[in-house]
Amino acid sequence: MIDRIFRKGREAMHLRSARAVLATPPIVATADRVVIFSMIGTRVLLPYLVAVKSLRARLGIGRIAILDDGSLTQADKAVLAHHLGDPEIRSIHDVDTGRCPHGGTWERLLTLLDLRADDYVIQLDSDTVTVGEVPEVLAAIRDNRSFTLIGDPETDGIGALPLPDFVAHRYPEGPPAGRLHIQTAIETRFADYPDAAGHSYVRGCSGFTGFARGGRSGRAEAETFSLAGAALVGPDRWAEWGTEQVASSFLLSNEPGMRPLPYRRYLNYWNEPPNPDARFLHFVGTHRYSTDEYRRRSAEQIALLKA
Repeated sequence: MIDRIFRKGREAMHLRSARAVLATPPIVATADRVVIFSMIGTRVLLPYLVAVKSLRARLGIGRIAILDDGSLTQADKAVLAHHLGDPEIRSIHDVDTGRCPHGGTWERLLTLLDLRADDYVIQLDSDTVTVGEVPEVLAAIRDNRSFTLIGDPETDGIGALPLPDFVAHRYPEGPPAGRLHIQTAIETRFADYPDAAGHSYVRGCSGFTGFARGGRSGRAEAETFSLAGAALVGPDRWAEWGTEQVASSFLLSNEPGMRPLPYRRYLNYWNEPPNPDARFLHFVGTHRYSTDEYRRRSAEQIALLKA
């Protein structure tokens, strides 16, 4: 109870501090076939502006596109238009998910796959802060190669492995006991995926990914994976939150030349002091407000944006 109260307090302080982003200069969109894409709602408007402005300041290129989760107000859209160069805003209700699940950010992934036909698309979560230069991301854009944030440090430096090799490396003793998180439930069954040895996988995080322009994966590949995934774990489990992240990682892992970002620079915050060389921080929900780190990092970047 005490910990929950402190977390709520840190969240309130963070949102209050993040209001200062409204005093930073607007983004000027550029016509360079690069899109920074996010799904957001009214609750994360201010953190999202910090996320997108701190990244765009380091990239210096690209335009913004948004998928409205259905909660953005007209006032929110006016703020976004002013600060982000009048971005394209699509509604989640207009996304046809086909044979993929509804919800669980599948609408975001499928919209992204549509956009990548003509543009390099960066998927950016609202709970992120870019805190330094991002040369690996700029190189991926320059070379039109996809990238992904790594899910955890255990994956760093390994890269995508053939599915049977991934299962053997990640789960050498077999599936853990008990009811498994949906991501683990899917991954432990990858050896039974059709033509498993002909497909690869890296345990990525869909909070920050880059999909190369005109790349291999589109809606058809997403639907194929979705049907196979549902066959592995059952349709009820496949409808759970978390399958989209596995799908994103799978699609990216089978793209030629995909580059996992080095974890020492691009990392998830797990309530531990980030590497001094950190360039990008993803404040995952588990520990987003465990400390004051999220508020402090956001405030630092807002101050730089004002300078």
